[in-house]
Parts: sequence; C-alpha cells; structure tokens
Amino acid sequence: MRVLVLLILLLMAGMVALFSASYYNFQDSGDAYAKVRQQAYGIALGTAALMVCARLDYRFFKKPFVIMGMLAASAVLLVLVVIPGIGVLMNGSRRWLNIGGMSFQPSEFAKFAMIIFMAGALENKGKKVRKLFTGIVPVLIVPGVMFLLILEQPNLSTAMSILMVAFVMIAVAGARVRHLGLLSVCGVILGGVYAWSETYRRERLLSFRDPFATMSDEGYQLSQSLIAFGSGGLFGMGLGQGRQKTAYLPYPESDFIFASIAEDFGLLGCILVVALFLAFVYAGLRVALRCPDKFGCLLAAGITAMIGVQAFLNMGVVIGLLPTTGLPLPFFSAGGTSVSIFMAAVGVLLSISREDEMRIR
Repeated sequence: MRVLVLLILLLMAGMVALFSASYYNFQDSGDAYAKVRQQAYGIALGTAALMVCARLDYRFFKKPFVIMGMLAASAVLLVLVVIPGIGVLMNGSRRWLNIGGMSFQPSEFAKFAMIIFMAGALENKGKKVRKLFTGIVPVLIVPGVMFLLILEQPNLSTAMSILMVAFVMIAVAGARVRHLGLLSVCGVILGGVYAWSETYRRERLLSFRDPFATMSDEGYQLSQSLIAFGSGGLFGMGLGQGRQKTAYLPYPESDFIFASIAEDFGLLGCILVVALFLAFVYAGLRVALRCPDKFGCLLAAGITAMIGVQAFLNMGVVIGLLPTTGLPLPFFSAGGTSVSIFMAAVGVLLSISREDEMRIR
C-alpha cells in the first residue's frame, strides 16, 4: 500500500511540475496542456498495465519463455532503433522508434527485461554468485550486450544505468565485496575511456567542472540549469513563473525538469521531490527484503534500483554533480511510454508486496 500511495503522490507532483515546465508552449502550438495531455494518456495506459501486473503472480515472469521473449524483443528493438531510416534521429542520436504515430524508446523496455532476466539468472546461480568467473561474469553477458547496443544510439546515461542496476542486483544476491569492488573499478574505467574517446564527449565530461567557462558551448545546459536553481531560491518564483524555461533552459519538460521545479518551487519543492523518491526507494527495498523467495526479492530490488538510480542520475546532472547526459526523471519528465513502462514495473512490485501481505495474514 505504501508503494501505491507514493506512486500516486509522485504522479500528481509530476503532472503539476510538467504543466509548470511546459505550459509556455501555447505560444507556439496554441495548446498549453499538450504535454500534460500526452502524459495523461501515458498514465492511463500505465494504470491499465499496473492493474494487470499487480494482479498477475510475479512468478509468471520467472518462466523461461517470458524471459527469453522479453530479451528477444528488446534485442530486436534495440537493433532497429540504430538503423538509419527506421530509428528516429533527434539531436544527433537515434533513441526512438515511431510506430503508429507514437514514439517510444526501446531502451526503456530493455531496462526492465534485463531486470527480469537478472532476477531469474541470479536465483538459479544460488551460492555460485560468490564466484567471479563462474557465477557473476556469465550473468553479466546480457546486461553487457544491452550496454553495447544502447551505446550505439548513443545513450551513455541509460547504458550506464543498466550496468548500475545489474550491480545492485548482484550485490543483493550475495556477491563478495571484493568482487563488487572490482566490478566498480572496471565500470568507472569503461565509462571514462568511452567518455574520453570522442572530442565532444570529452568536452562535455570536463565542462561540468566549470560550466560557466564554456557557457557558449558544452556548458550551456548546465549553466542555465544552475541559474534556474539560483533564481528559485528557497520558496521559488511560483507555479509557472520561472523564466529560464521560456527561452534559455533546454528541455525543461524532460531532461531538465528538476531545474524547472527548482525555479518555480524553490529549494523546498526540490526537497519534497527528493523525499518522495527516497520514501519510494525505502518502500521498494522493504518489499524486497520481506519477500519470501529469492526471485521476488531480486525482482523488487531491481525495479526499485532502476527508479532510484535513474532519479539520482537525472538530479545529479541537473545540479552539476555529474556530467551532462540525457536521462529523464521517472514519473516527472514528459514521455507517455516511459511513464507507462515504469508504472507497469511498479505493478510487478505491488504483486510482490501482495504476496508478503498474504503470507503475514
């Protein structure tokens, strides 16, 4: 029940924040509610998916044909999206597919397919997860392939989030600390090499240290984001009153919606959003720890970790803690298919929670 209540609060706060960040578009489109309406459609679809997944026994996702089907679908979609003429090219990246007039990112579906695979694979490994080469490495092949496919878009932030969630699930499964440490070092090195391999990625990596020094180039987005935070102060400028989104802040309704929240609702509004995510992560981990079987525990931990990791990465970018990348804030950023998939995943989390409640009774 806590998970459902927190989800509703996050969705409500997200709709208010999205309207505040996007209403100014009426100057171009004549419709101040365009983004909110699209998000509402996504929430409606997500509600249906949540209800189905919540009523479905979560062990259904443990069946081999379900796991293999989701992985196969993810692989096909991730390959299609990088093919010129099929994947939608936007801002130099091919991250979207357009089917029936509706755009969606295959990586959003792939993330949760990976979580389901990891939960089943780690349960099957049992105590072998404490061994590096025969336990952990084979399980990481699927997340590694997804990582490489998503890098082709390119989309480093989403690719890294997949590896981070896989790391959390391996830790929950009982891997040795020294193995986790080795994986962490390898991940940092891999990310650093990739970021340094191209000039534009290298400049973006370095610009977040002092964005105002490169404000006319790679530091522009972060500079405008920090200005929005400074303009908001403690209490904010008021609903829809922020100025940055109207002409300066890029993507205020998606990747940088947290900066829009800061300008309109101030530090207190940001603290409230962070508190909601922390409460959700706590509730999700509580479901995982109380689950009677390992598969459910790992599945709940993976779903919770994906939402928590993505929220952390988005907020970290917006406040200058991490290099600028394009990753939406769950339940807040505009994106109907994204919010639908997240809600379906929460439905699985509710199914796991229901099992625990029935066991207590």
